[in-house]
Amino acid sequence: MYRKSMIFFVAAVTLWLATPALAVAETTTDLDPLTGAVLDAAIAGEHRSPENKARDTYRHPKETLAFFGFRPDMTVVEVWPGGGWYTEILAHALKDRGTLYAAQYSVNPPFAYQRRYFGEFMGKMGGVPDVYKKVIITSLDFPYELRIAPAGSADLVVTFRNVHNWAAEGYGQDATQLGYRAMFDALKPGGVLGIVDHRWPDPATEDPTAANGYISEQRVIADAEKAGFRLLARSEINGNPRDTRDHPEGVWTLPPSLALGDTDREKYLAIGESDRMTLKFIKPEQ
Repeated sequence: MYRKSMIFFVAAVTLWLATPALAVAETTTDLDPLTGAVLDAAIAGEHRSPENKARDTYRHPKETLAFFGFRPDMTVVEVWPGGGWYTEILAHALKDRGTLYAAQYSVNPPFAYQRRYFGEFMGKMGGVPDVYKKVIITSLDFPYELRIAPAGSADLVVTFRNVHNWAAEGYGQDATQLGYRAMFDALKPGGVLGIVDHRWPDPATEDPTAANGYISEQRVIADAEKAGFRLLARSEINGNPRDTRDHPEGVWTLPPSLALGDTDREKYLAIGESDRMTLKFIKPEQ
């Protein structure tokens, strides 16, 4: 435990020194007892597969949601939940006192991976009705389907490993700003936007289309601020200093995708999942 804490500390200090303009204080990840118990029950739930639970060690769901200020009585929007890894936790945690909107791809998404995830997600929604029956499914599909929840209704909007996609060819040149604007519009004044994504260390050398799956913190922050958000805090909860980012198939070389199959499998398993930024924004009151 001490060694892991030291890794996070060293990574945080290194990144802070490298990017002084992003030196924003990290907020606490402490939880009130009720919220902690609700998240523990959701994370340990039998509705989650052993394979998905195994990723907790990389994705730190309890700490991440605590950092974003999650409470079980909130209205939360999860943008592009994909196959529903985080939905499993959010839906369970919100089912008694809160509301969850899952802003999926459209019913006819343009990319094969989206079609696959969409089908998986809808099957999951019907598979455990006690957990998912209250989830409200909406769409974020550029450029026309942008109402991910009623305007000004959400306490918290979260999106995990998605904003880099909006820079890709195929969504249109305005996809990034449309995505941030949709999230901004859904939030209440004072509401929080939480973003986790694969982190490229230097904005001067990143791929403008994020074809390798990585995007710089500076770029994410600039895009969010352009839409009206203000950066509150950043965290190294999901940082991974073992990730060198020079992989043959980009971020998908690493688990869970392991795009190279058995080639150098143990090497990439030893690295683990990607180095990720964790950013917390607020929609200003005025």
